[in-house]
Amino acid sequence: MVNAASFQEDLRAEAAALGFAACGFASAATDPLNGERLEEWLGDGRHGSMEWMEARKHQRASPQGLWPDARSVIALGMSYAPDGDPLALEGDAEAARISVYAQGRDYHDVVKKALKALARWMIAREPESELKVFVDTAPVMEKPLGQAAGIGWQGKHTNLVSRDHGSWLFLGAIYTTLELAPDPSGRDLCGSCRKCQDACPTDAFPAPYQLDARRCISYLTIEHKGPVAEEFRAALGNRIYGCDDCLAVCPWNKFADIAHRHLKLAPREELVAPRLAQFLQFDDAGFRQFFSGSPIKRIGRDRFVRNCLYAAGNSANAELLGQVERLRGDPDPVVRDAADWAAARLRAIP
Repeated sequence: MVNAASFQEDLRAEAAALGFAACGFASAATDPLNGERLEEWLGDGRHGSMEWMEARKHQRASPQGLWPDARSVIALGMSYAPDGDPLALEGDAEAARISVYAQGRDYHDVVKKALKALARWMIAREPESELKVFVDTAPVMEKPLGQAAGIGWQGKHTNLVSRDHGSWLFLGAIYTTLELAPDPSGRDLCGSCRKCQDACPTDAFPAPYQLDARRCISYLTIEHKGPVAEEFRAALGNRIYGCDDCLAVCPWNKFADIAHRHLKLAPREELVAPRLAQFLQFDDAGFRQFFSGSPIKRIGRDRFVRNCLYAAGNSANAELLGQVERLRGDPDPVVRDAADWAAARLRAIP
């Protein structure tokens, strides 16, 4: 084991200097309970069409399942605390709601750059060591690792909750061959609170601490490729990319402070309260140009416009009917289906 008292405290300081709001340490050894929970979740089909969750499940189940040489995990959190109320646009007939995390630059780029800088610092201090960095692009269970490393706990909405930063943390991890002293694991402080469970518009929580992605608006608007089932379309409201409802109502958010937010994660002004009519005009080139550098770009124009059409159908805003009618002739069949649904809803307005 390296001199934990000095190295780990220096590492925490370096992580803070790089913009991380939370840093903790955990063993890379296998936790059988995490693997069992993953198997159960996959066995119930709650991952929907995210086949990649099952394809590498054995590597995902534990750090050493992915990299046998790993001895310790450094769990890191970067704050993206919002400026205002993420639910403020609910019911706005002209606005489109974009999840807080996607209103700024692509967090993968921001977090990974900081992780690599921290990795270089570690190698300079311990040149004989090896490491790997991860941010939401590899079979890594960042949330259980974050809890194991003491930077928070997995709340009833299944996301990580921090006493200091609420539900607004992007997570990254560094696996290392160094033997580091683990921190105490995060203690569950949800208590009897049910706010996140009750806030979900589509009842995506079969029970506390369990998520059925097939019913989750974030999954439906981002990962799901085909038409959204009609039973969920009205519940989407004006959410066109992701959903913050379960995160936004968490009482622990009162401790989150935008002063801890990484400067590069500040929201783009034009994505805080965007107008739905603007997005319905996008062709592929316009979509790619507007969302350059944004995580939204990865879902493509067709899926994005599909989501906007569901929002238009829920808006009761007859001024959008002309744009919706035009999209009924779109080359993409999923867009056409969404446009037909939205047009029927708008024509039915008294």
